[in-house]
Amino acid sequence: MARFRFKGRTNNNKLVQAEFDSPSKREAKQKVNKLARAKSINVSTVEKKSLYKFKVQRNGSAVIQGEQEAFNKEELSKALSKLGYKVLSVKKKLFQFKGLVSSSEVVTFIRLSADLLRQELPYSEILTLLYEDTTNKRLKEVIRQIQKDLQDGKEGYEVYGKHEDIFGKFGAHMLGIASTSGNMAEVFESTAKFMERDSAFKKSLRRALMMPSIALVAVMGVILFYVGYIFPLMAEMFLKYDIVLPPMTAATLEMSYFMQDHWLAITLIFTVPIVAFLYYIQTNKGRYMLDKYIIRIPVIGDLLHKMSIEIFARVFYTLYSDSGQNVEVIKTASEACRNVYMERQIKDIAIKKMLMDGTGLVDALTASGVFTRPALSRFKLGAESGSVRENAEQLADYYEVQTEYKLAATVEMITVFVNIIIAIALTAITIVSSEAALIQPNIEV
Repeated sequence: MARFRFKGRTNNNKLVQAEFDSPSKREAKQKVNKLARAKSINVSTVEKKSLYKFKVQRNGSAVIQGEQEAFNKEELSKALSKLGYKVLSVKKKLFQFKGLVSSSEVVTFIRLSADLLRQELPYSEILTLLYEDTTNKRLKEVIRQIQKDLQDGKEGYEVYGKHEDIFGKFGAHMLGIASTSGNMAEVFESTAKFMERDSAFKKSLRRALMMPSIALVAVMGVILFYVGYIFPLMAEMFLKYDIVLPPMTAATLEMSYFMQDHWLAITLIFTVPIVAFLYYIQTNKGRYMLDKYIIRIPVIGDLLHKMSIEIFARVFYTLYSDSGQNVEVIKTASEACRNVYMERQIKDIAIKKMLMDGTGLVDALTASGVFTRPALSRFKLGAESGSVRENAEQLADYYEVQTEYKLAATVEMITVFVNIIIAIALTAITIVSSEAALIQPNIEV
């Protein structure tokens, strides 16, 4: 996330200034305007922290060049002057690409942190070791910022939440939990374990679908070119001799004319719904509706549903205590499960029943309507035997193994489905071409 700062004055002419993180400048202005209305603040500026290139010199020595983040050019120039430098130039860097951090590097960072925490090293020392050992410049900067923010006493949610683009929503959320859980090593270990599996799934899915996808796009391109350009040239030759075209040939020719006459409308019919859908699911309501119905889709939905339950159970196991005060644990586990619909059902139904009606854990989770029978059975067994935490771990491990097998089966099924589509398309082209080739023109000389 980007860093912003606003300045303003109250009705008593008192200067107000604060820094905060926001995904974009538009959202930053919305936050500031909301605060200004609530606190009666007259906002004068909202500035984004940017990277500047500078050239300085001290006492006639060699020119020093460097880069530094600042909210504006004048502020950086004053800071350099106070350090005794003669400022030669300060320019805002136009291209502020900070570099990429791969998922493997993120997992390595979390995994090493977990291992070193188990060896009872202070987390500040762990961050120093990882900073010195990391070669990725972007990750080094992130580690440095984490270390500084923790030293400043900031909460874990704020510290890791600002780096959601690096750790992902789930990773940032879990690492934020770790700092206040009292069991950092286990939380880090659970986070690394799931992120490794998630990364492996994405890689295997990309690898399995890359060639079928390329083939599918190529076949669709060939079909469009054949039907829209090549086939009409061939079919119109028969029309010149008043030959009655066979059914499939005639239908294909009509389709070709229709595509040529209405290509813009056809393009919009296919693209507008896709763009509208992608925009809709970016909204809060759209994401909720997507998560609500996606878990009901055969095969893929069942897989995603069980992965969400696995995350819930693993976070629940990591944070659960026998003290009985575990409503916050259930709330945190629901937020981590990566499904907005399930999260709301657990918060709005299960937790409310527990707090307002005194409902037990199993009955409350059952009322939410988002848990499978095996999951509820495992929680029920744990509640009856007094081993809820252990049964939650067993549930997470069970669904971990099951989803791994389902992942492989799902990838194979998708590949087969794509290959079937390609085969059908090629067969259709072959049949139409064969029918046209069998036409015998009767030409009188």
